[in-house]
Amino acid sequence: MTLPTIQDVARTADVGVGTVSRVLNNSPLVSEATRARVQQVIDDFGYRPSPLARALSLGYSTTVAAVIPYFTRPSVVLRLRGLADVIGPSDFDLVLYDVETPEQRDRRFTMMTRPARSAGMIMASLAVDDQVAAGLRESGAPAVFIDRRVEGLRCVWIDDVAGGESATRYLLGLGHERIAFVGDVHDEWFGFTSSYDRLDGYRQALAAAGLPDRPEYVRLAPHGREEAHRLTGELLSLPDPPTAVFAASDLQAFGVLEAARTGGLTVPGGLSVIGFDDIEVSPYLGLTTVRQPLYESGVRGAELLLGALAGDDPGETSVQLPLEIVERWSTGPPGSAQAPTR
Repeated sequence: MTLPTIQDVARTADVGVGTVSRVLNNSPLVSEATRARVQQVIDDFGYRPSPLARALSLGYSTTVAAVIPYFTRPSVVLRLRGLADVIGPSDFDLVLYDVETPEQRDRRFTMMTRPARSAGMIMASLAVDDQVAAGLRESGAPAVFIDRRVEGLRCVWIDDVAGGESATRYLLGLGHERIAFVGDVHDEWFGFTSSYDRLDGYRQALAAAGLPDRPEYVRLAPHGREEAHRLTGELLSLPDPPTAVFAASDLQAFGVLEAARTGGLTVPGGLSVIGFDDIEVSPYLGLTTVRQPLYESGVRGAELLLGALAGDDPGETSVQLPLEIVERWSTGPPGSAQAPTR
C-alpha cells in the first residue's frame, strides 16, 4: 500500500503544498474554512508528515550528533552502545562524527549552535577552550560532555586521578614496591588528559607510601598495544626491573602481558599487571583492572541530553560515575606462583 504524500493532500484539497504545510504547523496565515477542508483531507487519508521533513520546515533538526574521536577503540564502542540504546527508541536519530584534527573538532562545536543542523550534541573525551565553552553556554544549545568536566555544562565523568591512585594502592597492598607505569604521551591535538591524570594518581599513591618517584619506571608512548609491548620490554631490561606494572588502559595492559610472555616471565609470579577500563575482552585474559562504567557513561550522557531537549529540570548536571577494582589472576604478591601468562 502506497502511503499518501503531502502532494496528494494538496491536490485533493485543491490547495498548494505550502498551504498544507501551514496547516500542519498551525500557521495563522490560513483561513478557517481552508484549514477545515485541508484537515479533513489529512484525516481521511490518515496522512502523517515525515518528522524530519517537518522539523526542517520549522528550522530545527531531529538528529543528535555524537562527536567522538577514535570510535573504533573498544572503550569508545561501549560508550557508543550506551548512547545508541537510549537514543534509538527516542524521536531523535543518532549521527556519529569522527574527528581527526582540532579544526574538525572546532567545526563540530560551531555546528552545535545551529539548531537546523543538530538538535543536540554529545562530545566524548574532547577538550574545549574557554572561548568555545563560553559560546556553548551562551547559546543555550543542548550539549553533553562525556569523560570530560566543563564548567557550567552537562557532564558525565570519572575521577581519573583517584582511579590511578586506587590501582597503585592495590599493587602496594599486594606487597609491590617496584611499580611501573605505562601510559600515553601528551596529546597535542585533542588534549586528552585521562592517562596523565592516572599517572598523577600513581605518583600520589607512591608518595603516600613513602616510596620514591623513579622516572625510569614511567614510560609513555602513543596509545596502543604494540607501543605498550615495546615500553614494557624497556622496563624489563632495567638493572632493577619492576615487579608490577600499572597500564593506563586495558589495551595497553594487553601489550604489557605480551611483553611479559616474550620475556619469559609468568604473570603474576614474575610480573603483576593491572589495567584501566574493563573492556569486554579483559575478563577472558584474566586482567585485573580498574573498571569504569563505559556503557553507563553513554546511557547517562544520552539521558542528560534527551532531558535537555525535552526542557526537563536537569537536577544534577555534573554526573560522576564510580570506579572499582576488579581482581583477576594477572595480579598477585611479588614472586607469587599463580596462573601463568597465556
